[in-house]
This record gives sequence, C-alpha cells and structure tokens, in this order.
Amino acid sequence: MSVPSFLSYLALERKYSAHTVTAYKADLEEWTLFCFKEFSLDDVDIANYSLIRSWIVLLVDSKVSNRTINRKIASLKAYYKFLLRIGRISSSPLAKHTALKTTKKVEIPFSELEMEAVLQESTYTHDFEGTRDKLIVALLYTSGMRRAEMINLKMVHVDFSSMTLKVLGKRNKERILPLLESTQELFTAYFVFRDALECIKDGEYVFLSKAGNKIYEILVYRIINRYFSKVSSKVKKSPHILRHTFATHLLNKGADLNSVKELLGHSSLASTQVYIHNSIAELKKVHFTSHPRNKK
Repeated sequence: MSVPSFLSYLALERKYSAHTVTAYKADLEEWTLFCFKEFSLDDVDIANYSLIRSWIVLLVDSKVSNRTINRKIASLKAYYKFLLRIGRISSSPLAKHTALKTTKKVEIPFSELEMEAVLQESTYTHDFEGTRDKLIVALLYTSGMRRAEMINLKMVHVDFSSMTLKVLGKRNKERILPLLESTQELFTAYFVFRDALECIKDGEYVFLSKAGNKIYEILVYRIINRYFSKVSSKVKKSPHILRHTFATHLLNKGADLNSVKELLGHSSLASTQVYIHNSIAELKKVHFTSHPRNKK
C-alpha cells in the first residue's frame, strides 16, 4: 500500500495541516480495515468500485450521514488520484462515482445586536483571562480569521505601525489583514496582562493560557460558547459562526464578494458564495422598503 507516501505528499507537497492529514489517515485506515475484514484484501490500492460501493452501503446502514460519507469518499478519491499520479494504478475506481445527496447546511450568523451585546465592557473580568477573552471574540469578529489561524498568530505578526496582522492560512498561505483601531486597543490592554504573567512558555504566540502555554482549539470554543450563551439563544455558538458573521455583516453593508473572499483567505469565489444566502434577508428588506411598486 502507498498510504504512508500519500500522507507525506499531503503534508510536504500540498502543505495540508496536521489536523487535515490526520483526518485523511483516519478515513483510509477505516477503509483498509473494512477491506481486510470483509474481503480479506490487504492492499487497498487494487480495490475496485464494487468494494467501495459495499463500504458505502455499510456506512448508510450504520446511520452515518451522507455528508460524512461524502467526506470519507473524498479522502479515497484523493488517495486514488495520488496513485494515478505516481503510476501505481492506471484508472481510479472512483472515476464515475457520484456523491450522495445532502441537505444544504444553513448556518445562522449572530446579529449586530448580539455582537454589540457580547462586546459590552461589563461582560468581561478586568484580569488576564477576561481581557484575553474579549480580544479573542473581537478579533474573530473583526478579522474573519479561522480559529486555527488565531491560535497560531505570533507576536511578530502583529504590526501596530501598519495596523495589520499577518495570518498563516490553509496550506501555509500568508495573507495580510487590516486591524481596526478598537481591536488594537484590546491588544494593548491584553499585552499588559500578558507581560505580567509569571511564567511564559510559548512566548512567540500571541494568545496564551494563564499558565503561559499556547491556547488550544477546545479552549477557544469554550470561550466563544460561554460569552455568547449570555446574549444569544442560537443553537450553534462556535468560532466558525463568528467567521460566518464577519462575512455576512460585510456583505450586508455593501462589501463586494471579491474583497470578502480575500479577507477570508478563500482560494475561489465558490467558497465565499455560501455566505450570500445570509445577506438575502437584508436585500429583501431593502427591496421591500425601496421599490416603488411595493404597496406601503
């Protein structure tokens, strides 16, 4: 099998994050185990579509969602495409595969009122953690950066003189984001408490725990969930919803799609267009109040 070579290719040549490579690895290990247990096949490189179809049926019968199944099959598709590239196979068993139908996932952004409420001064304690937490909420909302991008933000990437942040996105793509004056003020307040920490172990990173370690994904999720639970009844309260909110509010205020695409670090407009449906409500309101044919 060529799985180890494929994973190295993803990490070294495609510059995928460790998290993404781990996800591919898990899908391929599950597929490999299925082939061995069900068909005594110990080399998935020579598997045909009939076997893949059997795995899909098993996953469906096990109540795995179509969205998850499509993701697993996408991992297989990438793997067999790699095998074609290195000449290990002559045709992909997934060449004619059609993805399973899925319902469109609609994520509801926070409203401007909810954002104003969550950023109120009284919400946060005036200490290291409270100041850090407020900056995290404000930065995700005012920059649109991904959670992982914020976690990996380094001190050298914060430039107050040019009011910008340098962000390392997916596949190690760098982009420069503008920094609002209000967010810079929060950075300044946070750095006072950060500098006063007794022990700093991961000093190159901006965001630290009280113990001086680099923060981690679950901590960021908990922070967002904790503060937004006080002001919002929405079911989903996550860092990604803040990114969604950033894009939606910009579009509602008239920002063009290409500009939002660049700020979000998307490689294509198709990725950015998923946010358009959220601004439709705003467009309908404008249409309703402004069109001369509407009966007022």
